[in-house]
Amino acid sequence: MKIYVTGLGVVSGIGIGVSENIEALRQGKHGIGKVTLFPTALDVPVSEVKRSNEELKQLLSIPSQQTISRTALLGMVAAKEALEDSRLNLLLSRPSQQPLRIGFISATSVGGMDLSEHFYESFKENPARGRLREVISHDCGASTEQIASYLGISDFITTISTACSSAANAIMLGARMIKHGLLDAAIVGGTDALCRFTLNGFNSLMILDKAHCRPFDRSRTGLNLGEGAGYLVLQSESSLQRTPYCELSGYANTNEAYHQTGSSPEGDGAFLSMSEAIASSGIAPEEIDYINVHGTGTPGNDASEGMALRRIFGKHVPPFSSLKAFIGHTLGASEGIEAVYSVLSIYKGMIYPNLNFTDAMPETELIPETSFREGVPVRHVLSNSFGFGGNDSSLLFSATNMRQQTNL
Repeated sequence: MKIYVTGLGVVSGIGIGVSENIEALRQGKHGIGKVTLFPTALDVPVSEVKRSNEELKQLLSIPSQQTISRTALLGMVAAKEALEDSRLNLLLSRPSQQPLRIGFISATSVGGMDLSEHFYESFKENPARGRLREVISHDCGASTEQIASYLGISDFITTISTACSSAANAIMLGARMIKHGLLDAAIVGGTDALCRFTLNGFNSLMILDKAHCRPFDRSRTGLNLGEGAGYLVLQSESSLQRTPYCELSGYANTNEAYHQTGSSPEGDGAFLSMSEAIASSGIAPEEIDYINVHGTGTPGNDASEGMALRRIFGKHVPPFSSLKAFIGHTLGASEGIEAVYSVLSIYKGMIYPNLNFTDAMPETELIPETSFREGVPVRHVLSNSFGFGGNDSSLLFSATNMRQQTNL
């Protein structure tokens, strides 16, 4: 059974919605800047979504007094756009046909930590103070439940949290459930908001760059954190109500378990996830037209991923780039957002630039794309997301022969 992508929704540090994100990528406008969402002693750049929680609530027509984590709000914006784009909302009340079974599978790493931090400010001064309604949003699953309720989805709801591969694994689970006849359609992806816990945690690992990150560059010293949300709608062919963007043709998740937070120097996990994703698609490696690499900008990740690319493609590595110099590393949301970009790469024939690249890494001498290209033939895109513990995932998207019908 083929799995089709029929809806896209995204919010990131470079825009609200697909159109704003495309335009920022086209113009080379990144979203990296100073932290403004909360006070912090750390002077490191991040990529924030340029809307306050109150503005997000207004955008969603949610009462300002309602307690909702920023993670959930970002997810609502992106998931709503994806659902409307797919036209699945028109199917929910078809009187003459069996209702579609629609699932919502969402990924996150921080959950409602922003509300927990707000609660703790009062609680640490007086254990009798603090709003308990903020604590109940702490669990990662709370944001998923809130987003699903907002969308009106109830057939199947679950949360995946596997660090930075979370959204890719959510996409894979949705695809597998459709293939096994458990769902007709699934809204899949991830959402994460910036918070002090995340910023301080990554600072303790000493992998935050104090300047704008430089993925795959010889001078790279670390990553910039970001926030946002990205969702795809996946459907079986029998449930289609619009011409799909593309097909999810292959995917794989592997776990090399090399280190709690690092990748093996040889790139074993990345090599396995990419190899198995390509094999599951049935296409040859040389048919891949573009690779959206994980490319965090840390010395270890980029060297490891680069070694894996060389092992698979040899001297003929396809055009590739990291988008994290645009949007930061959005953790559990990263592959949700970057899967949207990967689908658009096929749909609009776009290849994105790897910002801030100057000199190749001596380990691999790989040179990423440095300019935006549009209108080029892109039929197969490989997209990587690698998480802590060596939980590595790769997705492969492929063009379809169906006639395209959309206003994007």
